[in-house]
Amino acid sequence: MKIFFFFIFLLSSISFLHATEFEGFIDSYYAYDLLRPKNLDRAYVTSSARHNEFNINLAHISAKIENENNRGRLALQYGTSVQSNYAGEPTIGAVSGASLTRNIQEAYIGQKVGESAWLEAGIFSSYIGAESFTSKQNPTYTRSMVAEFSPYFQAGVRASFAVSDRFSYRLLVLNGWQNISENNKDKALGIQLAYKFENDWQLTYNNFLGQESGLRNFHDFILTKNSGDTNWILQADIGYQSRKARSSATWFGAALIFQKQFSLISSLSLRAEVFNDTNAVVAMPISSGSFQVLGASINFDRHLSKVCVWRSELKGLHAQDKIFPSHSSPEKTDTLLVTSLALTL
Repeated sequence: MKIFFFFIFLLSSISFLHATEFEGFIDSYYAYDLLRPKNLDRAYVTSSARHNEFNINLAHISAKIENENNRGRLALQYGTSVQSNYAGEPTIGAVSGASLTRNIQEAYIGQKVGESAWLEAGIFSSYIGAESFTSKQNPTYTRSMVAEFSPYFQAGVRASFAVSDRFSYRLLVLNGWQNISENNKDKALGIQLAYKFENDWQLTYNNFLGQESGLRNFHDFILTKNSGDTNWILQADIGYQSRKARSSATWFGAALIFQKQFSLISSLSLRAEVFNDTNAVVAMPISSGSFQVLGASINFDRHLSKVCVWRSELKGLHAQDKIFPSHSSPEKTDTLLVTSLALTL
């Protein structure tokens, strides 16, 4: 009888492993910031967060399963981008905080609840924004400011509905803006609407509504076009935050990204961006002055093999005030050169 149950367990394990997709990813980098910050930490970023240092931006291992009725993903992670991104994770009680949660990139399970409807719960990547926390999924190696100042991860429940091949929507109930551990008694709400046009364009609208030291109402608009060897991404965000001292505070940002694929192994990407948060709602300057920044970057990718890619980027930012840390005093302009070697297994 024991042999019989062992045999059933073995067959179930083989079946599970056959239906499971495993992945390993390592993104190593070297970044040089011309301002040479004293403690080597670069401000206002998660990607390439250390100056003049060889390090791991992001490494993760994951297991993903998807069948007719169930889907889910478990991904564990490590890297400087992880430590930077989870620095604000709240610690309330003995079993919360970044030390508990930052090594979990995603951990969710999903159940099909209709012909084209799914219900999922757990920790998952944010629905907001056009750029992923995983560098290989983005046309530029570093991420734009609209990405860095909006959530990369969230915890809660989401329901996804595909109305047709062109239109889909998603409803979410979340712990908050970007937190796994709860930091107040309220839950946040989210909605996503996505429509695909006939000419390769797609328009996506994301909304977040929740209590974040006052009621936060955030709107995220994304327009993309993928036409083979040419890709366009336009993202525009605007957020409103109620405050006790004043009626409300507003911030906004936008990014335009163009990518040209020259061959199967090489591509070039250009980006222009703006971000304005004069009331320091999500972007808090390390020195006196308001956060009003313009930026531009150029990125070159070269695939060295099917699993290895070399990426290099030159990025410049210019602020209205002296908000960028340096080896001496804050400056208005910051320039970064970063190169990366990434492997996907």
